Amino acid sequence: MRTLRRSSRLGFWLLSIAAASSLLGCEGTAPREENRPKGQSGAKPKAVVEAKKAAVGKNVFLEVLPNKKRRVLVSAEVCLREGPLEQLMCRKQTKEHEAILTADVDAREIHAALIAAGAKEGSPVRFAPKYQPASGTTIKVSVQYKDKDKLVTAPAQSWIKNAKTNKLLDSDWVFAGSRLVTNPLDPDGPKLYLANDGDIICVSNFETAMLDLPINSPKDNADLVFVANTERIPPLGTKVVVFLEPVVDAMKDDK
Repeated sequence: MRTLRRSSRLGFWLLSIAAASSLLGCEGTAPREENRPKGQSGAKPKAVVEAKKAAVGKNVFLEVLPNKKRRVLVSAEVCLREGPLEQLMCRKQTKEHEAILTADVDAREIHAALIAAGAKEGSPVRFAPKYQPASGTTIKVSVQYKDKDKLVTAPAQSWIKNAKTNKLLDSDWVFAGSRLVTNPLDPDGPKLYLANDGDIICVSNFETAMLDLPINSPKDNADLVFVANTERIPPLGTKVVVFLEPVVDAMKDDK
């Protein structure tokens, strides 16, 4: 298996560029002069700059904030509120029995949007000849949902706690980038992106993870470290927006 590199990444870059380009020139504008109340003088109001969002794929969006920072938004919903975890978010109809969130998405499009947002993929976890944690741009993950008429935003870590210490997860995720492999049923066709099997945002370490924790978090059922923090998670079926914000400053010297 090979990580996502060079020519194999071409499709992702093209999609990323298209998504980013659609956001250019989308700044807010000042009111037109003919709309100014009669008799009003003085300088024109400053342009109102708002966050702009463009669709990259189904339920995946790239957003440019007023401060020019970029982040990725994913529409998901709560599918689990208690028990051991292997993922924070999986692809729909894959690993809902061990993930808090499920999203009807193509993980390749999230990957593309992260690149357009300035993130750089690293490498998935390695277990042999010795353990090497996943690497890549740090990604701040937060969740947002409506509680009656109130909009609630929280770090994704607040939904996850250590089963032994009862403390909240205290690590950010990194953009490991998953893997591309040949489709055994169609060797000459497009390669398979393994995160689409469910491992989009992982809590346990997987060699197929798109986002993983850069800490040792075993995936064997008997050794699972993290569980759902039930009291902080909204009801099953709640619609959630997942924000993925690359910490790009930390990667400036990685050329």
